[in-house]
Amino acid sequence: MNNVVTVSGLNLYVKMLLESDRRLKNIWLKGEISNLTNHYRSGHIYLTLKDERSAVKAVMFAGHAARLQFRPQNGMKVLVRGNITLYEATGSYQISIEEMKPDGAGALNLAFEQLKARLQSEGLFDQAHKKPLPRYPRRIGVITSPTGAAVQDIMRILKRRYPLGEVIMCPVMVQGGNAAAELTEAVRKFDRLACADVIIIGRGGGSAEDLWAFNDEALAYAVYECRIPVVSAVGHETDFTICDFVSDVRASTPSAGAELVSPDIDTLRADVSFYDERLREAIQSRLLQEKTRLHRLQNTRVLRSPQDLTDYRKMKLQMLSNRLTAGFSQCCAKEQKRFTAVSAKLEILSPLKVLARGYAIAKKEEQIICSVRQAKAGDSITVVLQDGTLTGKVTERNENLRG
Repeated sequence: MNNVVTVSGLNLYVKMLLESDRRLKNIWLKGEISNLTNHYRSGHIYLTLKDERSAVKAVMFAGHAARLQFRPQNGMKVLVRGNITLYEATGSYQISIEEMKPDGAGALNLAFEQLKARLQSEGLFDQAHKKPLPRYPRRIGVITSPTGAAVQDIMRILKRRYPLGEVIMCPVMVQGGNAAAELTEAVRKFDRLACADVIIIGRGGGSAEDLWAFNDEALAYAVYECRIPVVSAVGHETDFTICDFVSDVRASTPSAGAELVSPDIDTLRADVSFYDERLREAIQSRLLQEKTRLHRLQNTRVLRSPQDLTDYRKMKLQMLSNRLTAGFSQCCAKEQKRFTAVSAKLEILSPLKVLARGYAIAKKEEQIICSVRQAKAGDSITVVLQDGTLTGKVTERNENLRG
């Protein structure tokens, strides 16, 4: 019994066989999800994939699960890509999923609605965030496939409607595994380089699977964060993608997108001709008005006989000067008369007039004596008369007795 092995050894050997088989690496499986378990704390997703006859266990680790654009549900049909591995503890093999996509129109629609609802709740579709399109863009960025019919329609319409605008083409894949990443990088590159005034992103019509790259979450955030206005022109009028909702303007077709960003050159020419004619009419009208005004000024008295104007001004100045002189003289005479009257009143009240009638003023130490009680015998006093003063001593004081 030399060939006896342990269970662990067996499982390890089978694990090596499975994981060394290139045919079991990076394979695609199609099946229906069951027994779904989402470990929200760790981020890992465990499930079983089954079809009509068989089932296989599967795991999607957090690093890959974080990139899912939809929420897997039991009963959902999906396409998964991954590697076949063996879980040694139980000896069961499983597929380690790296990528998962909905399979079928119903599953795609469910994933679309899930992502749409989440992005809408985060405000990516808010009308207040949308930017207006420039009226006359100098540079128009175009993100689409270089070989599809859409690019031909866009270029043809831009050349016909607005040859003044410079078209900057960024060729990308619009469907397939790398399409979403290329579309996202193209938008971010335009935004980073600021090399366009407006961007058209889109492609021609197709199935829901063909348009699925435009439902990418990373692309939605790139369009939302782009500082340049973005026009989404994906598919036909009845087709809707996440890119349509998050863009600044949605066009029903690539051709309609080209028309939205390009003013019609024929209309511009008509507008220029119209405003040119209006400007000419306005200039002619203004010239006529100014010519009439000039003619009227030429016939005015001041231009026909400027000497009359200076003579009139001189006469008016002389008249004002005479009025000023007369007014000044009248004012001086009035004030002189008033001064004389006041002087006469002061003259009447002057103490000198009183002294001239024989009265005198007695002072003691420069203080006027109004009563005999203010002086006593022996005090020196001064008597002020009309023509001078007398100085003497009081020899006697007699008071008048009243009553």
